[in-house]
Amino acid sequence: MQQDGPVGWQRQRSETFVFDGYEWCPKQGRAVFRYQLDGMTLSERFDFPLAEGAERRSKTEALGAALDLLHWTAGISYWKAGCPIQVVFAGRSPDAWQAAWLNRLYREGLAEFAYRQGLSAQKFEVFESDRPRPPAAPSQGLDDSFLVPMGGGKDSLVAWARLERLGRVAATLQVGQAGLIGSVAARTGSSHWRIERRIDPRLAELNAAGAYNGHVPITAINAAAAVVLALLHGHGGIAFANERSADEPTLFDDSGTPVNHQFAKTLAFERMLDAWVRHYLAPDLAVFSLLRQDRELAVCREFAGLRQFHDVFSSCNRNFHLDGPRTPRWCGDCPKCRFVYLGLAPFLPPAELRAIFGADLLDDERQIDGFERLLALDGQKPFECVGESNEARAAIQWLSRRPDWRDHAVVRSLAPKLKAVDVPELEALCQPGGSQLIPEGLLHAS
Repeated sequence: MQQDGPVGWQRQRSETFVFDGYEWCPKQGRAVFRYQLDGMTLSERFDFPLAEGAERRSKTEALGAALDLLHWTAGISYWKAGCPIQVVFAGRSPDAWQAAWLNRLYREGLAEFAYRQGLSAQKFEVFESDRPRPPAAPSQGLDDSFLVPMGGGKDSLVAWARLERLGRVAATLQVGQAGLIGSVAARTGSSHWRIERRIDPRLAELNAAGAYNGHVPITAINAAAAVVLALLHGHGGIAFANERSADEPTLFDDSGTPVNHQFAKTLAFERMLDAWVRHYLAPDLAVFSLLRQDRELAVCREFAGLRQFHDVFSSCNRNFHLDGPRTPRWCGDCPKCRFVYLGLAPFLPPAELRAIFGADLLDDERQIDGFERLLALDGQKPFECVGESNEARAAIQWLSRRPDWRDHAVVRSLAPKLKAVDVPELEALCQPGGSQLIPEGLLHAS
């Protein structure tokens, strides 16, 4: 029996979640994904911008398989409201390999959510299938152009600049309506596409009724939406801007299991997405992060030279709430603002950073505790998209040796706390390295 709202619903009694199929309108580029939570009907809508040839490409099997990926990935926002152990597919359903993939996404992508709610993420393995894996999809005849997903911050701009120097940028992309991202993308001068996403308002009603609520792997949802757009427009590559730093867990729980706020930005998830795309959708669609070999400090060093963007970018996530921005570019009081300020400080003079942020965060005594949390001296970083604790430590140590920074309140207070810690040199942390999926022709784009 279906119901329209959460009257009488209790998360502790949540039993069943249904992936209730989806509707795709190729002429409008609109996908409506349907779900049911304990009989409550829910839906989410994505509107994709169309381009020449998009309607023809929208009728391919690959596009249908990409919509499956987005449907099942976006469902994480609704499933987590009650975390029911029974999952049903009323429409298309995953095979055994895909079920294992989804179990890992829900388990590790919701690890922070589980940690904060006092739940066991191991119980989030709710997908089952005995269907065999089908043969690999054929090539889709995609071209050699790229989409660059934009988040409004420094990372996507560095990725864009690297491709632009090679003459390879086709278009920038955003998911959602955030005006700041559009303004930043306009500064690049590239074509810009916007995928509109409409979450079911009944999710807010569920939250008000006591649903489980918390962090979801939004980057995984946005990545799946980007894959749909790439197939619609015929792009052969999606160049994400996720750094090597994202692989460091936020903390380890009492059982020693890593909990990573940035799971959907890790190399592990990148490999998962690549494997899904190449087998089920298009072997000629490359999905990779152009910044994968670089830590945050290296990205900050490169971005310091992109001064044409310094007056428009923002990495503060308070710009990107569903109900609109809650800050004018920088709130100046969150882990993201602090880390970006600290990461840029070794590469920009104090006056330039003050001009960007509207304040000197490193010379404000009220900020000391917040910056100290970035050092993770207790083994836990903030639950945010920030770099490695070693990077924060190296930056503080480096600034403490600089006449223009060493007397700033935060530097003066925190530098002595690093004397008993083995801190790597900043320059060493700026060197590229590690595994990656970057196409050969782009490997040395920086």
